[in-house]
Amino acid sequence: MGVALRRRAAAQVLVTDPAVPLLEPADAHHLGRVLRLGAGELVVATDGRGRWAPCRFRPDGTLEPDGPVVVEAAPSPVLTVAFAPVKGERPERVVEKLTELGVDRVVVLRSARSVVRWDPARALGALERLRRVAAEAAAQSRRVWLPEVTGVVGLDGLERAGMALAEPGGPSLGPAITGIAVGPEGGWSPEELASGWPTVALATHVLRAETAAIASGVLLGARRAGTVSGHGR
Repeated sequence: MGVALRRRAAAQVLVTDPAVPLLEPADAHHLGRVLRLGAGELVVATDGRGRWAPCRFRPDGTLEPDGPVVVEAAPSPVLTVAFAPVKGERPERVVEKLTELGVDRVVVLRSARSVVRWDPARALGALERLRRVAAEAAAQSRRVWLPEVTGVVGLDGLERAGMALAEPGGPSLGPAITGIAVGPEGGWSPEELASGWPTVALATHVLRAETAAIASGVLLGARRAGTVSGHGR
């Protein structure tokens, strides 16, 4: 019932407390001026940590609660996709799509062959921008759990449990894999491939880096949702 109700909503917004849904000025402007919501239209207010409530849009641009706060458990198992950013706006697109696909943890990687290398100051700003992208994508896709967006780390900064490196020619996605790390456009270095990480194949041919990251989210999310089976060879 919760998912069906959220799908019917005209919009979803992030608030501090769904029981007292106070809108930020930018969100009030978006609902009233951009989306042009009418009085009484259904809006979902969520804190991004599993708590949400149905609300009604008021003529004065505020929200009125229209039901109790619902608490949803976090999805399980936790799905992780780590990726090495490439040039242009592709990191934002990757984070947007991974959020829509239900990935729970997105990690920005630094690898031996990375072309894009963020210094600490740039990394801080880039991560904040990616978190904003994730929040917007979560609202669009009616997620009530925001993904965690972290980085920038090397392979040694990843938790090994359940993680595998995306690599052409690797085995298919086995049931023990809950996270996939995608290398840069030049692929993993020989040293990275020899560092003891398991590998997994995403396709029968080489994918672009951003395509591989999105494909990882599709495969992991579909298997968790039960829309595909997950028997590795």
